[in-house]
Amino acid sequence: MKKIIFLVCLSFALTPALFAKEDPDSSKLLLEQLKAYQLMADSINNAMHYETGVISLPGGLVKLNIPRGFKYLGVEQSKYVIKDVWGNPERNDLLGMIFPENGGPISDSSYAFIISFEDMGYVKDHDADEIDYKEMLEEFHKEEPGMNAQRKSQGYPSIHMVDWAQPPFYDAKNKVLHWAKELKFEGEETNTLNYDVRFLGRRGILSMNAIATMEQMPRVKTDINQILTIPEFTEGNRYADFKDDNTDKIAAYTVGGLVAGKVLMKIGFLAKFWKLILLAVAGIGGFIVKLFKRKKERELVYHSAPPSSTDTNIPS
Repeated sequence: MKKIIFLVCLSFALTPALFAKEDPDSSKLLLEQLKAYQLMADSINNAMHYETGVISLPGGLVKLNIPRGFKYLGVEQSKYVIKDVWGNPERNDLLGMIFPENGGPISDSSYAFIISFEDMGYVKDHDADEIDYKEMLEEFHKEEPGMNAQRKSQGYPSIHMVDWAQPPFYDAKNKVLHWAKELKFEGEETNTLNYDVRFLGRRGILSMNAIATMEQMPRVKTDINQILTIPEFTEGNRYADFKDDNTDKIAAYTVGGLVAGKVLMKIGFLAKFWKLILLAVAGIGGFIVKLFKRKKERELVYHSAPPSSTDTNIPS
């Protein structure tokens, strides 16, 4: 998939010259090309194995109650989507993804919540009302050059945090923290929405990070109340089950530090880069068709298909 993305991006620079030399059959070639990419997209979507209902996550700390209108994608296929389809850094902490019922990895009108758990211990929440959001944003901008230098060295585009799409909010009753960032990825015309939700438990935090474009913000906000009811810590692992007797681990971060500290800097910088493929197809003529001319259409589809996995667990 990365090879295909590279070739598509390269073709942007070659487009004018290609069209200048186009023969009368160029329209036919473009249609064949569009068909090949549609088959590839269908192959990815059709290979996904979704689940609904009650799902126990690895480790036994959390279970999900996937309601009508949503669906869960297991660990291995979630890894494939994030790394190979969307072109983001590999994630080893994944517990799966949640999509709207009519959504999927390749859908402009959809979003996805990425699920992970960080075994950081019990997060104290006494300072939740003391967060200075403006100062936090300024601090974040100071951190951007160093963070982007590291991303560049790893072959990923730089990121600029435009603003809070929603300032951090802590629900003290339900022990849930959430905020939203508007991000500008280098080379992307549309800004990206990362909507972060943190569920506090006895032994750490369950993270759910929504990946979408800013255009999907209204839909995410509409669905968020349902999303917040999906995870549930199991008996003995809830926030209220914490034992203050020096046996339970206490996190280095408080709620305020969780938002303001390095956790915010490193979590949630993902985007749906697969769009580069489909956006480029309309303007590249027969370039990629010629490159892949020797391959059968079936081979192209199978080469790009995700792993078929019915096992949604990872080692605990």
